[in-house]
Amino acid sequence: MTSRSSNWRIGVDIGGTFIDFCALETGTNRLESLKVLTTPDDPGRELMQGLALLQERHGVAPEAVAGFVHGTTVGINTIIQRKGARLALVTNAGFEDVIELARLRMPEVYSLFCSRPEQLIPRDLVFGVRGRVMADGSEAEALDEAALAAIADTARARGAVGIVVAFLHAYRNPAQEQAAKACLQRLAPDLFAFASAEIWPVIREYERTTTAILNAYVHPRVAGYLGSLEATLRDRGVPARPMLTKSNGGIMDVAAGKTACISMLLSGTASGVMGAAYLAEQAGQSNLLTLDIGGTSADLALIIDGAPQFGTGEIIGDFPLYVPSVSVTSIGAGGGSIASVDGFGVLRVGPESAGSTPGPACYGRGGTRATITDAVAVCGFLGHAPLAYDALRMDRGRAEAAVGAVAAALGRGLRETGEAILQVAVSEMFVEVNKLVARAGVDLRDFTLMPFGGAGPMLGCLLARELGIGRVMVPRRPGVVCALGGLIADVKSDFIRTVFARADAAVMPVLKAAHADLRREAETWLRDEQGFAGPAVATVSADMRYHGQSFEIEVPLDEAWLSGGDLPALRAAFHRQHLALYDFDDAGAEIQVVNLRLVIAGATARPVMVPEPRTEGPAEPEREVAVWLDGAERRVPLYWRAALRHGQTLAGPAVVVQEDTTTCIPGGFAGHVDAHLNLHLVREN
Repeated sequence: MTSRSSNWRIGVDIGGTFIDFCALETGTNRLESLKVLTTPDDPGRELMQGLALLQERHGVAPEAVAGFVHGTTVGINTIIQRKGARLALVTNAGFEDVIELARLRMPEVYSLFCSRPEQLIPRDLVFGVRGRVMADGSEAEALDEAALAAIADTARARGAVGIVVAFLHAYRNPAQEQAAKACLQRLAPDLFAFASAEIWPVIREYERTTTAILNAYVHPRVAGYLGSLEATLRDRGVPARPMLTKSNGGIMDVAAGKTACISMLLSGTASGVMGAAYLAEQAGQSNLLTLDIGGTSADLALIIDGAPQFGTGEIIGDFPLYVPSVSVTSIGAGGGSIASVDGFGVLRVGPESAGSTPGPACYGRGGTRATITDAVAVCGFLGHAPLAYDALRMDRGRAEAAVGAVAAALGRGLRETGEAILQVAVSEMFVEVNKLVARAGVDLRDFTLMPFGGAGPMLGCLLARELGIGRVMVPRRPGVVCALGGLIADVKSDFIRTVFARADAAVMPVLKAAHADLRREAETWLRDEQGFAGPAVATVSADMRYHGQSFEIEVPLDEAWLSGGDLPALRAAFHRQHLALYDFDDAGAEIQVVNLRLVIAGATARPVMVPEPRTEGPAEPEREVAVWLDGAERRVPLYWRAALRHGQTLAGPAVVVQEDTTTCIPGGFAGHVDAHLNLHLVREN
């Protein structure tokens, strides 16, 4: 057991089925991890249970916890389940249909039966008010504050608990928005209020408005959850100030999270990619396709030259998120995704999930419908060791009954149906990976697949085989990579200014002044609001486009170009980026600078991975087990992951079991263990 005087940092990530814990002992770099089933009906109980188990099993005393980083799905689940706050929207008179019109696109362009999703704010709670700010920031018409009293009364009478204020051109001059918000808070103090420009001050009123709506929609539930989190940690005797993982791969404190809710909608998926990037760096890997499969979804992302990819416009439920986030593609193909046969006799997998309650049938918690996990069990890969750090015991009989019902509907054998479920799930991932790769313009033959999450290693090699990827890297602790990502994440935030000007000599003083403003704002946030006193790094970029284009591309900039007024360097950087993305540039065309961006990051101390001593020779299997693989039953070696040492080798077909997941290795893969005990699998044909 560890001394009570030791210091620990704990990373926590809540998924659809499990809450994952990763504890790092500072000084020794000792890592401990575990999983606990989520309790959707009693949020917070799983956190208390996990902290108690960390103390019981690993000696992590509550008073010794010096750092606590938490990722949560409360915000995104609120949107997906449409259980957020009832809101009112106040906008300029004549623009009350801004969220209904959106961008005049249908979700499925070629579907005759497609319809737009129902908006989060009903039309009878959208109000227009007189007042107008022009594109240059000047006031053309004063705000009609007298009309706001009637709006507040009507909104309250119609059941609204919060109000969003979103005016034209507030990105340029937010004075009218702020005046309207202050007036509404004075008239209706019982209603919370947000202004669009304080959430994300960008050009384009729809994007700014919908971003503010998403923030307000989840605010009550997120703020309530975070308040409960603080109380839980206090009750447990944890002195650390809790931090939250963000969609951009960074972290922020709980106080900021209660209002900047939009920043943490994709916190879990983002921290998983950051954790994967850290592990890849330690292993000397630079180009990766990450595959994070939990209980509900499969999340795919690219790491290129060691750097996670970022973007805007990620879809949350039915709505686009315009704040910067790690670029992740999600599909409903998690370990708990349900398999069924539709009216045409076609096998379907997901997006409906069994979650943690009742969970897959093989968990023995009341689930009766077949899931991906049940299919893996029927094929013989599960049931050879306790699941999820001994939180579960596998019941193969229940899995066979559930998959058997699907098999009867298909008229196929039990194990053939189990493998068919896995093949359908892999094919759905294959389609999404191809879309992701096409957008990034990369060749997957140059990449390594890193599967993680509780179910990632089960399907990783099967997906790699279909994609033609020759290398798979399974981390030492695949099930808790997202929790680890929170531990190594920097204190980080994004800042933006809309410039919207031609890239000529006149724009350089404007960019210099905007950069100085952003730098001051960022440093104030980091030092004063977050209390961070360590080293920080700021990076600058600009959203740019050729004149006449509808959309911009983000172009990395050197701060020296802005301070020195180096227009040729600015223009050349845009041409290079456009050429790299689209294989086309036009050196003589007019360029527009739309937004200037700045990201500030306060560096977090990261654990130093000490290489393990090398052992030569093949790994010794524990025993042989019968599995159904590639249409036939075969006996394959089973290895305990904890027994694998640096330098040992193995070959597929095989099964590797450990406390947080099971790795399924088809034939044609040869494996070796690296100095950090990652398992590398290389496809031989």
